[in-house]
Amino acid sequence: MALDGGLNHQTNTLVYDKCWDLNCKSLICRQQNLTLDNYQTTARHLAMQLPVDMATSAKLRIIFGEDDVRKLLLPAGIPSTLQELTDVLQETFNITGPFTIMYQDMDFDGQFFTLTSIEEVQDKANLKVIKTEPVILSLTPVDMSEVESVVPASMETNSFTSESDTVILSSPDESDPSYRSKPWPFKFEIPVFSYDVNLALEIAQQAYENDGTLLNNPRVTSSILEKLAETIFGFSAYPTGVQILAVAEALTEKYPCLKEPGSFNGLYGWQQRIKYKMGNYRAKLRGCQIPIPELEVNTMKRRCSSEEGSLKGIKRPKKAEVNYLPPLPFGETKETLEKERLDLLKETNKRNNERAINEKMEKSFAMRRTEVVNDCPTIQTLLERWPSLFCEIQIKEEFKRISTMHLERTFLSRLDRYSTKFLEIFRKKGGTAGTRMKPMLDSLNEVRVNVHRRRDIIIRCLVEYLGETGEELIKDYQGVGQEAAKEDFSNHLMKIAVIHPSVARDNEDVHVSVIVEGTEVLEDCKTVTNACLLLMGVIYAVNLSYPVKLKYTFEVFQKLFLELDNLKMSAKVQSLHKKLT
Repeated sequence: MALDGGLNHQTNTLVYDKCWDLNCKSLICRQQNLTLDNYQTTARHLAMQLPVDMATSAKLRIIFGEDDVRKLLLPAGIPSTLQELTDVLQETFNITGPFTIMYQDMDFDGQFFTLTSIEEVQDKANLKVIKTEPVILSLTPVDMSEVESVVPASMETNSFTSESDTVILSSPDESDPSYRSKPWPFKFEIPVFSYDVNLALEIAQQAYENDGTLLNNPRVTSSILEKLAETIFGFSAYPTGVQILAVAEALTEKYPCLKEPGSFNGLYGWQQRIKYKMGNYRAKLRGCQIPIPELEVNTMKRRCSSEEGSLKGIKRPKKAEVNYLPPLPFGETKETLEKERLDLLKETNKRNNERAINEKMEKSFAMRRTEVVNDCPTIQTLLERWPSLFCEIQIKEEFKRISTMHLERTFLSRLDRYSTKFLEIFRKKGGTAGTRMKPMLDSLNEVRVNVHRRRDIIIRCLVEYLGETGEELIKDYQGVGQEAAKEDFSNHLMKIAVIHPSVARDNEDVHVSVIVEGTEVLEDCKTVTNACLLLMGVIYAVNLSYPVKLKYTFEVFQKLFLELDNLKMSAKVQSLHKKLT
């Protein structure tokens, strides 16, 4: 019987396996034995007559890294389950250890998302394999009886020292007790008071619920203030009035029996007590001769008063800096850290030593902050003494050391969260600002608008929406070479410079830099959005003030995008925040 005739005759009766080995060029069929000589002819006929779901093969592009992209052939088509796809990847590419599969979603301009359903995988799709490294903790038992603590016993239970139910993975310097590890909380948690105070509060609370009697016990009040001062100092040595109000609100909410009689909200008395208690607590710490630079810097300096009586020259956090002026690491002196700085200069000239640089930058953090805050050096001086600081990686790390927040991740996630609402608000804006924004918003209707350009347009429109001028933040150079543009940098105090190519090309050909005090401190920032978040990092790293003409823009960057000190906002930013939420 001829091969073709046999195949045509048995099309509806034969049942074929889905196994088709392309490497050895063999085709397996349950009811026929086919030789390799007839492989090509047989394969052609079977492909024409097998059901579509059995004959359709698939190809996938597997991304392991920027320089490692491979092709995966699936003769039997896309696996029916996610587990089967995982097994195929693991067996084909000899992947050891756990990994995550991500797929490219074109609804979000080709961004990658975690793959949770096999239905998201189509033929010729792009998949990314991310290996998840296990975290190994080496715990060594410590005999606490042999440890001498310099922290008073009353402070051992608050958040200033540690959290009993939290393990923080950090560098040795960050784990130092003198370094704060958390920013001011969104909701202040009242600490646990001593046994006798808790007992008095329980009795007073019961009396308040029965007949509304308020607690009036000076000893209990004094103990509460002492504990609150310890906890507050763990977040900030100089809390703002809004933060003190938040503490008073949290206290009276948890213990209504502590409300102040005669006060319209029951809080005013506690606000004043906490304010003066923090001053006394700072004085007590200075009297203990504990080296706390953020307190010492305001006692050694002679503070002068203006005619209105407001103090000048007080150095304190103004942008919610958590580690504004930390003490030197234990066992280190200015001389040993100066040696570290000189070693760091040598490491800067070497290649592929980012880890060594980061370790020395961590170790010299306190010394660098002392220079920045106390001496107020120029950008040029800092570039000469700390050249390693002015790169994208270290700016982000320095911001994290100061604020304990991830700069890029926090900034972009909040910006993307509000992006849809931003566009709705911008399109409704009229007047001069609306006219300026319209061409930029119209450009979003173009076909080739990726997520980076979308973010840049939102940033540019945001400046105009807030009633400020985009040219104050971003300087665009059209048809000008880089050398000619850089000669103009010296004319700008704080600016993002965007040098466009003479011929319109892709966004990657645009040169974006951060300019501070006429000096290009960061170059090749890729996008305007990235330059904006890096400029925020530079401002925190070198303790700069926001430009007066862009105060609302930078307030949005800080309080909405980075969520630092967002308890108090200006009326304009508060209005925008309400519209976004």
